[in-house]
Amino acid sequence: MKVLDLGAFVGDLSMEDDGASDDVSLEGLQQELEECVNDDVVANILSKGIKLRDYTKTVEKNLREGELDSIQDYIKESDNLVSLHDQIRDCDTILSQMESLLSGFQAEIGSISSDIKVLQEKSMDMGLKLKNRKLAESKLAKFVEDIIVPPRMVDIIVDGEVNEEYMRTLEILSKKLKFVTADSTVKTSMALKDVQPELERLRQKAVSKVFDFMVQKLYALRKPKTNIQILQQSVLLKYKYVIAFLKEHGKEVYTEARAAYLDTMNKVLSAHFRAYIQALEKLQLDIATSNDLIGVEARGTSLFSTRREPLKNRSSVFSLGDRIHILKEIDQPALIPHIAEASSQRYPYEVLFRSLHKLLMDTASSEYLFCDEFFGEESLFSDIFAGPFAVIDEHFNAILSNSFDAIGLMLMIRLTHQHQLIMSRRRIPCLDSYLDKVNIALWPRFKMVFDMHINSLRNANVKTLWEDDVRPHYVMRRYAEFTASLIHLNVDYGDGQLEMNLERLRMAVDDLIMKLSTQFLKSKLQSVFLINNYDMTIAVLKEAGPDGGKIQIHFEEVLKSQTTIYVEELLLEHFSDLIKFVKTRASEDPSSSSEKAISVNEVEPLVKDFASRWKDTIELMHKDVITSFSNFLCGMEILRTSLTQLLLYYTRLSECVKKVQGGSALNKDLVSIQLIIHEIRKFSRTF
Repeated sequence: MKVLDLGAFVGDLSMEDDGASDDVSLEGLQQELEECVNDDVVANILSKGIKLRDYTKTVEKNLREGELDSIQDYIKESDNLVSLHDQIRDCDTILSQMESLLSGFQAEIGSISSDIKVLQEKSMDMGLKLKNRKLAESKLAKFVEDIIVPPRMVDIIVDGEVNEEYMRTLEILSKKLKFVTADSTVKTSMALKDVQPELERLRQKAVSKVFDFMVQKLYALRKPKTNIQILQQSVLLKYKYVIAFLKEHGKEVYTEARAAYLDTMNKVLSAHFRAYIQALEKLQLDIATSNDLIGVEARGTSLFSTRREPLKNRSSVFSLGDRIHILKEIDQPALIPHIAEASSQRYPYEVLFRSLHKLLMDTASSEYLFCDEFFGEESLFSDIFAGPFAVIDEHFNAILSNSFDAIGLMLMIRLTHQHQLIMSRRRIPCLDSYLDKVNIALWPRFKMVFDMHINSLRNANVKTLWEDDVRPHYVMRRYAEFTASLIHLNVDYGDGQLEMNLERLRMAVDDLIMKLSTQFLKSKLQSVFLINNYDMTIAVLKEAGPDGGKIQIHFEEVLKSQTTIYVEELLLEHFSDLIKFVKTRASEDPSSSSEKAISVNEVEPLVKDFASRWKDTIELMHKDVITSFSNFLCGMEILRTSLTQLLLYYTRLSECVKKVQGGSALNKDLVSIQLIIHEIRKFSRTF
């Protein structure tokens, strides 16, 4: 940066040149000059070479000229300035007036504000007074409305008929009676002293009148052929407030009305159920007696007893048959006895049991709901149905003590379970204890009858039961049908107690059938007898369901065992020497040099004997099997098994002959295995 020499521009400052500046101090001048070095204006002036004194004079001249010009301009505008001054003065005057006016307004507004506050306080006070007066008025109006007894109400209560208007008036009277007793302040009022006697007389009159009215309605229930449910729903429920009024304002009369209804319904329902039960008893078909047991001899039963049905109508003693349909008819309407009797129809007791309990469930459900809605008391139901329950119990206990139909008893147990589910779905608990009691009564009776069947098998007289016939025994058929029926009834329940009893029964019949088989002198006939009985039992169990469970598996196993025994007996009957040789000698080495070695002379008779009669013998076996087994398919399966076993024996004999020294001489007498197989296949095709 170029350094400016201020002395060259300013010149020599001589104190003599300015004698008038003696009092001027130059202290600090150098510092100010140094500060002006960086000033753009000063630097511009200095850069042009102008001396500061000259430049100052020029500036002062310009300022003086500007001042003179301004003075001239001011002089030219002096008139305007005077006018402006006047205007400002006028404005100031006006503003002064406005200030005084606004001050007055402010004072007046302050006065109005205080008036408004006073008015606001008065308004709040008046509003509070109005609110209190309205509250007092509403309470007083309500008090007056609640306590006064309008003449119209008196006329209706005293002289009016009991109808909807009468019940609305009863509601008003009830509110007034509650009002005068609930509020302690009302009890001290003077108005109550005038009104209370009238209210009490109205209460007594209303209680007396509606009681007489309800008693008449209740007695209508006793008329013969009255549909109780329709009368309850269409008539009595319309007047349920009458009962509520009596319950609240005439407890002693309500108790009488309640007792009248209870007594009426108890007698009416008891009579209805007694008549229905008597009609049902005429429709009963007796299925079984104490003699209808699995192990009882058929010839020993009294078929011509007057109390027993003909045998053709008693096929359900041990077989379920169509009786299972009753479980699918659980929701069907109850029987109408006179219609069934007119058509001469008879039913097993489980059908009557379902019908009776269907009627009971529907009647009990209707009565339970009515008592709850009409009286508001569920407990009333048990008192009403004490009579009907006693009638039903008397009938049921008499039937149960003479019931020996185990299948019918189990059907009733299943029906009772279904009835419990129905009542549970209805969410009506009124029959819970009754149905539990029925179930508890049925199981011991079933167990007793079931034990009678078991004891009949255990105590059976084998000699009187035995018949010289290898076909399925009637005792075994009874057992099979009886067991299949109970298994069917247990499919959806899995009752372990029933399964245990069935296993006990199976063990008893197993023991009896084995004893009967020993009455045959020939072991082959024993096997035939057992196979026929086991096969029949399995077939019956399969008809009851695809899965007979452990019992079916047991009989399949013993059938297989007896089939093996029979096959051996059949083959021994026709080829005893061959089988004996195969079992005792065929396993020895024919080429050994011992004294006991198998020789041609030992096997030659066996080979020639078989070759001479094997076809005829197979035909005899076929005829034997066909005549021995009642089930053709079972017999042909046993024949096929027998022929297969015979083929195995002869194959071992042939192999042994080939190993015997000199056995080749017997090759011409050996029957071809393929020929035997071909012959067996003939019977397989028949099969």
